[in-house]
Amino acid sequence: MRLEPREIDGVDPSLKELLQKRAERIRRKPAEAEDENLLWVAEFPVGEETYALALETLRAAVPLRMVTPVPLSPPHVIGILRFQGQILTAMSLSSLLGGRGWREDPAVLLVVDPGLGGRLLALDCERIPKPVPLPHALVEEARARSTGAVAEVTLPGLHQVNLLDLRRLMDRRESEKRDA
Repeated sequence: MRLEPREIDGVDPSLKELLQKRAERIRRKPAEAEDENLLWVAEFPVGEETYALALETLRAAVPLRMVTPVPLSPPHVIGILRFQGQILTAMSLSSLLGGRGWREDPAVLLVVDPGLGGRLLALDCERIPKPVPLPHALVEEARARSTGAVAEVTLPGLHQVNLLDLRRLMDRRESEKRDA
């Protein structure tokens, strides 16, 4: 069944044309709705840049004060914490990314599954991340260009999100330990 616009008598033809164009624009789906193939990520700041993790890797956000420092640990290890019966290593995300600084002191730990055999770990973060959708086409394009643990996804409006590949990030850390 197709609905026909109601005829309005005594309306200027140019106004009628304008109203019909507006009605047609409203009927169309927004561009975001057309691209239903989205990757949901947890977005958060690291210093002056925006980073994101695939939402399915995020397990929880817990207060940083739950960490117990470990003496003589490597610089990227903040300490350990207990989470759902497991002992997790809490790591400095800023240090893992090459020493980028924080704008604010980290207050939150993100408990994540990096995909390394079910072992969880925690990464420090300035604040609780917000969920945002990224178009899958842009994500795949960025991953194809990337050779490291960070894929730079450029969104419309030149907003850039650095998508983290936790497996590559942790593999890089393991290879640095073996080389030392």
